[in-house]
This record gives sequence, C-alpha cells and structure tokens, in this order.
Amino acid sequence: MTTPGVSAFEAHRPRLFAVAYRMLGSASEAEDVVQDAWLRYAAGDRTDLRSPEAFLTTIVTRLCLDRLKSARAAREEYIGPWLPEPIATDARQQPEESASLAESLTLAFLVLLETLSPEERAVFLLREVFEYSHAEIAQMLNSTEANCRQLFHRARGRVAERRPHVHAKRPDTRELVQRFVTAFRAGDTGALTSILAEDVGFWGDGGGKVVAARHPLFGREAVVNLLAGIRRTAPSAGISLDRVSLDVIDVNNEPAVLIRVDGRLDSVYACEVAGARITAIRVVRNPDKLAYIARQLV
Repeated sequence: MTTPGVSAFEAHRPRLFAVAYRMLGSASEAEDVVQDAWLRYAAGDRTDLRSPEAFLTTIVTRLCLDRLKSARAAREEYIGPWLPEPIATDARQQPEESASLAESLTLAFLVLLETLSPEERAVFLLREVFEYSHAEIAQMLNSTEANCRQLFHRARGRVAERRPHVHAKRPDTRELVQRFVTAFRAGDTGALTSILAEDVGFWGDGGGKVVAARHPLFGREAVVNLLAGIRRTAPSAGISLDRVSLDVIDVNNEPAVLIRVDGRLDSVYACEVAGARITAIRVVRNPDKLAYIARQLV
C-alpha cells in the first residue's frame, strides 16, 4: 500500500527531475539528487508542510547548488568541449508544458547556462522556466527578494546576449536529418554540403576517454571535411560499416543521430536545425555521458 508521503513525492518526481537536470546538465546526477531529496523528505517532519512541491523543489535546488559549486573546478579541467548528458525525449511520459521548458532542454541552452554562476542559474531557471515568484525563490535559496531580483536581472541579461535562436519545429526536420544520415553513411560530401548551413558549428565531447574533436569547428567546408574523414577512417580503425547502425530520434527536443557499433551506443549527434539546414552538430561520445540514454533506449 502506497503511503501519502510516497504518492505526494511521486506526483512531483518529473518536475523535480526537470529542475535538477537543467541545473546540472547531467541526467544521472539529477537522478541521484531526486533520490537524495526523497530520503530527506521521508525522514523529515511533514506535519505542518503546506506545499510539498515547494519544499521538495527547495531541497533539490540546494542539493544542485552544492554539486555545481564542487563541480566547477572539474569542468574547468575537462578535456575538450563540455556538453550536457543527452536524454531521449521521444517517449517522455509528460510533454513539456511550455515553450520555455522545451527550449531550456536543448543542448545549446544547457551549455549557455554554464556561463552563469550556480546562484544565477538557480534563480533564472526557477523564475524564467518554472515560473516561481521571487518571494518563493527567496525562500528556497534562503535569500532576499531583492537579491533574487538582482541575480535574475543579471542572469537574464547574460542569457539574452547569447541565447540560441528558437525555431519552430518543422514537420520535415526528421527527414532532413535522415538525409544527413544517408549522406554521412555514403561519404557523399556534395549531399552533406547541401544539408549543412554555411556557418554550421561542430562540437565533440569525448571527455578525454574516446577520440573526439578537441576544439569546436565552424564553417561548412571544415565540418564536411571532418565528417568525411570520420567516415573514411572508420574501416582503418577496424570498424566495418556493416557493424554500424544509424538511427534518428529526438534527443533534448531536437533530432539526433544515434550511432551504434555492434549494438553498443557509440555516439549521439544532436542536430540543431533552422529552415532547411543543419546549423549545429553536438556530438556526445564520452561513454560516461551515454549510460543514461542507453538505459532509456533499452
């Protein structure tokens, strides 16, 4: 029999995970934070608790702040570009409730949040994305409304300067990325050139554990040459094409290519699309960052 405390927590679990994942950029860490929040919630006195949601969000936010502060040094020493841990969004149990929630899940937006301090990120997400009032946020952060407003104003200004352009999803987006897959598999540089935007960007995250581009690349010619090189050198690395599968799914609310070798997830190519062109490709190869999405896809 489910106790009231368990049922109340489970009702809020998706939202708590949504907060934690956006705060940390890591689904596995977000899961740990939500579980830790449950342990604290279950052990606490809930007799006079008026809002379980606000109480649980407070716990999750503070746990995330602690993790972000301790992780900052590690991320500064990260080998190559840092990208968030991708999550599959094809079969999400609860659809995103607003455009802000949907946008804030993209890899580009999560990377942008890295430019904020932990406190700025917390205030910005809680206010802009999850629509808590400044008074509620002040209580969650054990701060003042005036300080929260200042943090939000500063964070919103920084985000506005570099915010990715939001493009409405086109029904043919998947088709475009499927064309990319066909051209990539065939090593067809002409087709790749027609699919990529002139100023396309490419980021690769191997975390120093697997081969990946150490620096971002920009420009159609450079990215096409890199993709052609990846395709061309696969056999010499002992990977025959008949062992490789490429599938298109939604990852972080954008179309992405899953590359598997002998059935094992090797890479996630998240594609940002504007108009009829791919404008950015973010590749996650760090095996530690593929564990969560691999479990999702089983």
